[in-house]
Amino acid sequence: MPQVDDLTLEKELREIIAKIVEIEPKRITLEANFVEDLGMDSMMALEILAAMEKKYKIQVPEEKLGKLKNLKETINLTKEYL
Repeated sequence: MPQVDDLTLEKELREIIAKIVEIEPKRITLEANFVEDLGMDSMMALEILAAMEKKYKIQVPEEKLGKLKNLKETINLTKEYL
C-alpha cells in the first residue's frame, strides 16, 4: 500500500463517511461527533469500517469500532493500520 498523505486521507475518509451517513461532506469536521452531531448508528459505523478496510486494504479489529468517534480519530485509526 503506497503511503497516503494526511490531507488525502482526510478527504477520502470524509467522502466515505458522508456517503454512508448521507450528509454533506463539509458537515464532517475533524471534531464533529459521528453519533451526537451527525446521527451515525452502529450499522453505519460497521459500514465505515468495512469501507476503510476495502479502500486501504487494511484489517481493523472490530473492537476498535468504538474509536470511530469523529473524523480525527478515524484518520488516526486508519493510519495505525496502514
